[in-house]
Amino acid sequence: CCYANRSMTGQRWRPYFSRPTLTNQRNYSSKDGQYLHKSIVPTMHYQKSLPRLPIPKLDDTIRRYLAAQRPLLNDDQFSTTEKVARDFENGVGKQLHEELVLQDKQNKHTSYISAPWFDMYLSARESIVLNFNPFMSFNPDPKTEYNDQLVRATNMVASAVRFMKTLRAGHLEPEVFHLNPAKSDTDSFKKIIRWVPSSLSWYGAYLVNAYPLDMSQYFRLFNATRIPKQGKDELFTDAKGRHLLVMRQGHMYVFDVVDRNGNLVKPDEIQAHLKHILSDPTPAPAHPLGLLTSENRDTWAKLREKLLAAGNGEVLGLVDSALFCLCLDDESMKDHIHVSHNMLYGDGANRWYDKSFSIIMTKCGNSAINFEHSWGDGVAVLRFQNEVFRDTTENPLVHPGSQPASVDSASAVRRLQFSLDAELEDGITKAKENFHAAVSKLTIGSMQFMKGGKEQLKKKKLSPDAIAQLAFQMGFLRQYGQTVATYESCSTAAFKHGRTETIRPATVHTKRCAQAFVQQPGKHTIDQLIGMLSECSKYHGQLTKEAAMGQGFDRHLFAMKYLANSKGQALPNLYQDPAYAAINHNILSTSTLTSPAVSLGGFAPVVPDGFGVGYGVHDDWMGCNVSSYPERNVHQFLQCVQKSLDDIFSVLEGKPLG
Repeated sequence: CCYANRSMTGQRWRPYFSRPTLTNQRNYSSKDGQYLHKSIVPTMHYQKSLPRLPIPKLDDTIRRYLAAQRPLLNDDQFSTTEKVARDFENGVGKQLHEELVLQDKQNKHTSYISAPWFDMYLSARESIVLNFNPFMSFNPDPKTEYNDQLVRATNMVASAVRFMKTLRAGHLEPEVFHLNPAKSDTDSFKKIIRWVPSSLSWYGAYLVNAYPLDMSQYFRLFNATRIPKQGKDELFTDAKGRHLLVMRQGHMYVFDVVDRNGNLVKPDEIQAHLKHILSDPTPAPAHPLGLLTSENRDTWAKLREKLLAAGNGEVLGLVDSALFCLCLDDESMKDHIHVSHNMLYGDGANRWYDKSFSIIMTKCGNSAINFEHSWGDGVAVLRFQNEVFRDTTENPLVHPGSQPASVDSASAVRRLQFSLDAELEDGITKAKENFHAAVSKLTIGSMQFMKGGKEQLKKKKLSPDAIAQLAFQMGFLRQYGQTVATYESCSTAAFKHGRTETIRPATVHTKRCAQAFVQQPGKHTIDQLIGMLSECSKYHGQLTKEAAMGQGFDRHLFAMKYLANSKGQALPNLYQDPAYAAINHNILSTSTLTSPAVSLGGFAPVVPDGFGVGYGVHDDWMGCNVSSYPERNVHQFLQCVQKSLDDIFSVLEGKPLG
């Protein structure tokens, strides 16, 4: 397998026409504090009528595939790959495509990519730490005194429960991208559309240029866990769980945050219980169980069977069914790099990486979400993060002066005890060794480019995302003298059960432009260089639109490969071509994210000789958070990207390359 799934940690969170925004909060219910808001339109109103993810035409897929291969291959290699691709298109590929279309017509309730994509994630056997789980850190609360660990953790738990209740009651505002918000993002339109039957509601929104997004993944946000199994893991959800899982110093605690009537437990009681956990003097366990979730999945599956056999079924059930995991870290963060390391993997002991998501809260009030990736693609996580950030900053339920409730936390909070034999203790020790061996190889570096950003680029009619991607191509060319496979993921949430499609930012245009800037700085006029920048921008925009509309080539080829494998057929030559393996060995895996709630995001490289590039283009500056293993030099790469951006902005100002 090419491990396209590992590249999913390089997540682009929205369709191309969208930017993450905080949904307008209307009809805020402050009387009982149980809901974030009460949407006029029910949460899942559009789900039934969402359009289905299209399967591209086979000739379009092959054309796009060859266009993406062109900058990565020399003439002889490309000639070979072109022949193999054409043979596939006219032979076995035609047959596989027709079977895929037929299968899709028989499964109109879902998308053609959904089942293969779940299967690919859950069948992967590597550790989910570094290989899959990404993080997104919260911005600090603007009111600095609210960044106290206990106060902020209490408010986040309360807001998370309110989000869960709002979602499950159908009160959460549906996820919609409004191209003309003056028409569609209004109470009057919503009062009309709510009476349009669900089977037609999408079309009603479409008529006013509004695009509802798939929300099928949201139900796995809460009470959900990935369970290790031999060969292929399972996703487990138990919506009846009313308790929170809290981790501190490798210990695991549970207490109810929802009462028997389904209401949020009083915030001052939650505060009291968290204070009790933070002041627990029990020494850290010699064998913290959380480390097992960082292991190879088959190894963890065997050890989980032993845990169950040793009588730990009830406590494991509490872990699995908890609403989510709150990790209280005793460490204070020194800087962004420290935050990235801590939120991406931490110490291994104070995490349960299998939970659908964990909120990590450090001693200094730094906070982030680390999430397991198989169940969904970040659209739901980002919406959750946006809502929780706004709710905790605008409507905090406890305050720096708040006193925790006078309750018996010793009775309400249960510290989980596990029965471990020598074999299980040995398994945890080995997991710890493997964890530290893996994470010790990861380097993270960051860069801020302060000479310009979105506003300046848009004035020049250039796509900010295209220019950021071009800077990575130039940076890599400057550092290593070549153009390599590059991955940028695009959400296809505009379709029912859409997952993602790949944007391929390494193109003949970026290669030509990068060579002109890096290798031939004196050979071109400023007008010629600006013309090349414009070509890169236009083509990247086209690729992005195609991907968002389900018209890339990666998922189509993947689905046909999956179909051939499932039938036990010999793998077609296209998939045995070294060029196919190379384009799916994504040396540059990239993800962009800007949101008022998010400070930075990060993930590990998806291949040993790659970079994991998290970046954001802001109004007047650009930033990168980049990871690598020893085979690549992350600091030198960032210097090369900085130089590339310097050159691009100099040329845009009419200055010759220095």
